[in-house]
Amino acid sequence: MILETLKLSGLFISVFIVMRLLGKTLLSQWTAYDLVTVIFLSYSALGAVKIKGFFHALLCIILIGFFYLTLSRLSLREALTRFIIGEPTILIKNGEIIQKNLKQIRYSITELLSSIRSFGYPDIQDIEYAILEPNGHMSVIPKSYLRTLTPNDLNIKPKYPGLPITVISEGRIKHENLKFMSKTEKWLKNELEGKGFHDFRAIFYAYVKEENNSLTVFPYK
Repeated sequence: MILETLKLSGLFISVFIVMRLLGKTLLSQWTAYDLVTVIFLSYSALGAVKIKGFFHALLCIILIGFFYLTLSRLSLREALTRFIIGEPTILIKNGEIIQKNLKQIRYSITELLSSIRSFGYPDIQDIEYAILEPNGHMSVIPKSYLRTLTPNDLNIKPKYPGLPITVISEGRIKHENLKFMSKTEKWLKNELEGKGFHDFRAIFYAYVKEENNSLTVFPYK
C-alpha cells in the first residue's frame, strides 16, 4: 500500500509537470488532439496505481488534496507563480499578430481567429490586445472606437443602484447578512408584516437594496 501511495505521489507531480510543459493552449480549446492527450495522460497515470481497499482510497484522496493545497499556497509566492500558474501571453497588439508568441506557445492562427470571432471581432485590425491568460481563456480588448459607450463618455454620473443583499432564502433568514447591514430580525419581521407577510417560512426569496433599505419579497408559489 505504501508503494502504491508513493507511485500516486510521483504520478501526480509528473502529470502536473507534463501539463505545464504542454502549455495553456491545452486548456484553451478542446481540439481532437487535446482531448486524446488528456485522456491518455489520465489513463496512463491511473492505470499504474492499484487502489487496495477503502482506507487506501481514502489515503490517496487525502494525499491528492494535500498536493492541491500545497500547490495553491506555493502559487501565491511570486517566485513560483510563473512555474505553477504561468503567465499571460500577448497574441495581438495594436491590430498586429505577435507571431513569435504564437510560435512559442504553439498556438495556431486558426485557433486565434476562432477565439476572436467568438468575441464578435472577425477583423484582427479591430483588436487592441488579445491575451491568452494562464488558465487558457482568451481576453480580447477592442480598439477604442469599437468599445461599448459608457456613461463616462457622455459625462454622466449615474446614481449607484445599491447591492441587493439576500435576507431570506428558501424560508430561512440570513442572519449574517442582516448583521452586515446593521439590521435585526425584528426589523425584518416588521418590514415583512408591512407587506402582508407574517411568516418568513412562506417566503422563497427576499432581498434588501443597500441604497434605500427597500425590501423585495418573492413568496413561495
